[in-house]
Amino acid sequence: MAGRLTTHVLDTARGVPGGDISFVLHRLEGEARIQVASGRTNANGRTDAPLLEGEAMRVGRYELVFAAGAYFRAHGMALNDPPFLDEIVLRFAIADAAAHYHVPLLASPWSYATYRGS
Repeated sequence: MAGRLTTHVLDTARGVPGGDISFVLHRLEGEARIQVASGRTNANGRTDAPLLEGEAMRVGRYELVFAAGAYFRAHGMALNDPPFLDEIVLRFAIADAAAHYHVPLLASPWSYATYRGS
């Protein structure tokens, strides 16, 4: 099986998938941030296709940025100005371009967690 990078978001404050959250994926090369993907999560909090796969799946360091503040604001959450968590930035590395890397985000307006999923 070819390597791929996937993600999903869970809204732990409301107990639902984090649908319609915008995200941007960057590959980090030294001090440079190179955008390699962007989009929005679907109604299930997932993306319709892998963020990276095939030749785009490369060993290296990456940064996945989720627009959590905008999402929680859109769902009527009372947030400070500026919000405690606005953009959530997850930095991780891909060491094996042939493997499946799943990077989920569990988020509320006040906390978040991630892990390497399957």
